[in-house]
Amino acid sequence: MTTALLVVVLTAVGVLGVCVVLTHDPLRQTVVNGFFGLSLVIFFVVLQAPDVAISELVVSTVAYPLVLLATVYRTGKGTRDPQRKRRAPSDSEAGR
Repeated sequence: MTTALLVVVLTAVGVLGVCVVLTHDPLRQTVVNGFFGLSLVIFFVVLQAPDVAISELVVSTVAYPLVLLATVYRTGKGTRDPQRKRRAPSDSEAGR
């Protein structure tokens, strides 16, 4: 039973890792990376390493996706409209 569970979880980790690499859209990659982190949490629980699982849960499922989504939002790299242009800074923003 434990070996079968370990094989299933390790397969899920491998498949989700490949999915993270093959996803090119930053927003979708963030979501897939969150699921990959969750699969790692389950993997560490199966291996009876709860301290590592808790750390992985906080970092890969909560902190990293939030930082990545904030970065994508601030830079505008996750837009689907390729024609979107950044607005020119106003005089007050340019320091004049």
